[in-house]
Amino acid sequence: MGENASFWESLIYAHPTCTTWKQEAEGSIYHLASILFVVGFMGGSGFFGLLYVFSLLGLGFLCSSVWAWLDVCAADIFSWNFILFVICFVQFIYVTYQVRSVSFDREFQELYSALFQPLGISLTVYRKIVLCCDAEVVTLEKEHCYAMQGKTPIDKLSLLVSGRIRVTVDGEFLHYIFPLQFLDSPEWDSLRPTEEGIFQVTLTAETDCRYVAWRRKKLYLLFAKHRFISRLFSILIGSDIAEKLYALNDRVHVGKGFRYDIRLPNFYHASLPETPPVQPSHHLQRGSPRRKPVGVTNCGSFSTQ
Repeated sequence: MGENASFWESLIYAHPTCTTWKQEAEGSIYHLASILFVVGFMGGSGFFGLLYVFSLLGLGFLCSSVWAWLDVCAADIFSWNFILFVICFVQFIYVTYQVRSVSFDREFQELYSALFQPLGISLTVYRKIVLCCDAEVVTLEKEHCYAMQGKTPIDKLSLLVSGRIRVTVDGEFLHYIFPLQFLDSPEWDSLRPTEEGIFQVTLTAETDCRYVAWRRKKLYLLFAKHRFISRLFSILIGSDIAEKLYALNDRVHVGKGFRYDIRLPNFYHASLPETPPVQPSHHLQRGSPRRKPVGVTNCGSFSTQ
């Protein structure tokens, strides 16, 4: 204990305390360096936040180096500040290179600004999502079908970028799909990764449309590598299904019997007049959308019994 105490005492009292203070202030370069340090530490996160921080801190250390060389004439102070300036400069160049390498086409940039950036998704994570769809935006001409009832397999997940899609079943209108909504979120959520299915609705373009499509297998591989992206898509798909439920809400009627909405197999909407009333306890399924009612196939179809 005595040796430790003597060590700390020698460390504290090795230098004499200041008895007199300098009357004149340091030069303007020193104060400029201090201002740059204060402003530099106010930077935010992300690529541009890092550019802001490293640029201002680098300038601050450079000013401190000049101050140490001209005013203080202290080699050690100059050396440390100059080394820190070089480190900030290298970091600035590295982050700038990353920003330039993570660049997207106009539609992908608009998609990021509208959907992913408000959720706090970084450009590096978004780049992995874009590469999974091969950075390609698909065009669907007016009155062309994205999926046909009972024919098109469920093998991808698509997000509408522009245009409007009409969803019908047996020729009857269900709802519209608008930009920044998934085209096939109910079908995606109704299947497990190892299951296959077929669309039970028809999706037709009412205008010229543009959409981004992720192939099912590639997207599941991305989910397996990056759990954060898996949770992100789970939230986006769940929110999208909720929006489609609200779109169908005004078509729900209380009357004679029920008619099944085969896109959203946990819910009933507008009734068939010739269908007799049934007990909800036998037919209405509650719980996760992944649970399929009796008689419902993998793709969400049902059998009337």
